[in-house]
Amino acid sequence: MRSQASLFHEKPPLNLDAAEIDEEAEALEGYVVDPSHYADNAARLKTSADGRYVLIPQPLDTPSDPLNWSDGKKWLIVAIIAYIALLADYTGGTAIITIIPQSMQWQLAQATVQRAVVGNLFTIGACGLFVVPFASYFGRWPVTLVFQCVMLGTCAWSAAATSFRSYLAARIINGFFCSVGQGGALMWIKDLFFFHQHPQIINYVEFSIILSPYLGPLITCFIVSDVSWRWAFWVCTILSGVGLVLVFLLDESLFDRKSPPSSPGTYVSRLIGVHQTRTSQRSFTQCMARPIVAITKIPVLTILIYYFLNSAWVIGVNTTIGIWLTNIYGFSSRGIGYFYFFGIVGVLLGWFIGHFLHDAVGWYYMKRHSGRLDPEARLIITYPATILCCVSLIILGFAFERHWHYMVIAVFAAMQCVGVMIVTTAINAYLLDCYPEGSGEVGAWVTASRNWAGFMATYVQIDWVTRIGPAKALGIQAAITFASLFFMAFLQAYGKQMRKWQGRMVFGNQKRA
Repeated sequence: MRSQASLFHEKPPLNLDAAEIDEEAEALEGYVVDPSHYADNAARLKTSADGRYVLIPQPLDTPSDPLNWSDGKKWLIVAIIAYIALLADYTGGTAIITIIPQSMQWQLAQATVQRAVVGNLFTIGACGLFVVPFASYFGRWPVTLVFQCVMLGTCAWSAAATSFRSYLAARIINGFFCSVGQGGALMWIKDLFFFHQHPQIINYVEFSIILSPYLGPLITCFIVSDVSWRWAFWVCTILSGVGLVLVFLLDESLFDRKSPPSSPGTYVSRLIGVHQTRTSQRSFTQCMARPIVAITKIPVLTILIYYFLNSAWVIGVNTTIGIWLTNIYGFSSRGIGYFYFFGIVGVLLGWFIGHFLHDAVGWYYMKRHSGRLDPEARLIITYPATILCCVSLIILGFAFERHWHYMVIAVFAAMQCVGVMIVTTAINAYLLDCYPEGSGEVGAWVTASRNWAGFMATYVQIDWVTRIGPAKALGIQAAITFASLFFMAFLQAYGKQMRKWQGRMVFGNQKRA
């Protein structure tokens, strides 16, 4: 394994020209974001307002370029996408808590009703793999509108379902359409923000995504303790309706920088996708193949395996913690609701730490590498975050096994949230830096990895813990999490070589079929 100290070796000074800035070339060689390292024609460079960073990519001299939009408009779009992204796992988390009253109403085993949770998790993972190619052809805005409409309808269907079969169908279809914000988030971030801004923006969006599976159960526990479980899904319906209204405040960020359109089109033409399809240089077939091209890249596949092995056990603990608290500690529904504040606190803490730490690590790396930031530098922070997840799993296992005080469980479940929050931002920033041309595709695969890990963990967690006990089961999970660091070491040692060997993501010949 390459030591962390060796990652910060000195490099000779650079002699770069402003005209040489090519984002895809920078992704291979490392991004030079310090203006002082551009020796010639420095006056031609566009830099951040404080002059600390070169703007990568360099924005075009047109107001149609989303990189030139006002900060207010950009942040409004990010806030809306983050809200829509939150709704996916919020509704999934809601379904975790409604299992018990649903099983009583329909006279089914809890394991049977849990199939709806598992099916929803699987289709949430698949959603982004369709959102991204559709959005590459029809545009980000119209795809978000259509998917949010179907999400609203399936939330109402879940609330009104009169049988388990109807409810199961509603949850599976809901999952396939509710993750438009999660699966497409990196597309919007790449369209709107510059390279040096990516980690902080990703941190904000991932905060809402990682928060949502804790926020859903927290609120739902209070609802089902007083009224019918159906009201939990009517609340989801209301929240989805708010999201649908907010979609109309978005704008189309899909912009061909190599062949920009002559006009931005009208509001309606952008909203329904007519303007995007008319100006698109790609065929529909090429767009649909984009996720397949992305997964063939070794760094992408390596990150997905690492993230799968980390996020699975966080979701496993989250989906079963209510059962353990009820069986071991005698918690009521309301008590479980209060307990779920551990997730809120943990994700908030992870977001706050990451807000400063990601930039600090990047800036220190650049200082030691003559102003150049290699994408692999983003992964340095995953080492302590992964260790934190390992320690948390071990303590949680002993706490459940030996019936330690429930506050021990709360503290270390929150620490697990801190670790996964930091890891999620780091790997998304890494993949976005490596493959800026495939921002949506890599984001969709990360979403799929997280949710399919949850799909697997939800299936095996209860039986695994029951068979060998919490201490052994979560101890094995901690060992798997620690072993996943091998993939980080591999990428830091050979990631750059792999990217140069395989080259960029090529998505077709840019001509309509």
